[in-house]
Amino acid sequence: MAVGGVLDGFPSGVSINFDFVKSELGRRRGAAEKGSTTRQETDEVEWLSGLLDGVTLGTPIAFALHNIDCRSVDYDMLRSCYRPGHADYTYQARYGVRDFRGGGRASARETAARVVAGALSKQWLMEQRGISVVSSYRLGGSQTGNVGGVVSCTIQGVRAGVGSPVFGKLNALLSAAEMTIPSAIGFEMGAGFESIHMSGKQFADAWEQRSDVATVGTVTNHCGGIQGGISNGMPIEFRVAFHPVTTQPDGMDCLTDKGEIQRVVSGGRHDLCQVPRACVIVEAMAAMVLMDCLL
Repeated sequence: MAVGGVLDGFPSGVSINFDFVKSELGRRRGAAEKGSTTRQETDEVEWLSGLLDGVTLGTPIAFALHNIDCRSVDYDMLRSCYRPGHADYTYQARYGVRDFRGGGRASARETAARVVAGALSKQWLMEQRGISVVSSYRLGGSQTGNVGGVVSCTIQGVRAGVGSPVFGKLNALLSAAEMTIPSAIGFEMGAGFESIHMSGKQFADAWEQRSDVATVGTVTNHCGGIQGGISNGMPIEFRVAFHPVTTQPDGMDCLTDKGEIQRVVSGGRHDLCQVPRACVIVEAMAAMVLMDCLL
């Protein structure tokens, strides 16, 4: 078994920093993070196409990460059960069949491929445009155990004028991309939902006086660096909320395919809190969206 991806449209002539790719995957594994899964994959990337001597060819970049620490037998008890808070039932309703063995399309394991593609995008953004994508996180609840949290992401160095009106809005593209991450439950930019407590005068970002109109700035950044779906030259700032991991080590009351409630102690190795590991995934999705817009 493996996960992988194809990155299409990446420019030619870019020397890939494989050490950076490896370090980004290390951030996703989060072995040192308290509450992270005990599953340990090596995450060695097999590059299948699109590179020659470590330099991009401009053709699709295909890659794979082979799973070496998967234990499908841990999920046998879910063959006929639907866990609460999971996609077991919705996949069955959508397709009429589902893979109950773990590591499927609803598994966070697939995000490893996003991190690889995001690492390449982040390298291009920094080297070609001087753009950085960084993040931090804050846990919710009691700050311990099975809690969710928020990942805050800041993109520095984006010129004004990136994005398109209406259906190509940069904030809409970022939101759509970030909300594809497993466990993502909310998205907001700038002042976000707190802006409902502001007046229009308070929310409007006042201009700073500049000698060069090409480098305009604002006193505040309540809009999060995007207005009318187009970047305004200020840092792009957004936050992604993640709900707590719903798998409970002491068991869950599951619905069987016969309509009965059955207590199930699930196998598998799950995070108690996935938020610290989500930072690099949030950055990866933002980097790919931004690079796509710039190209």
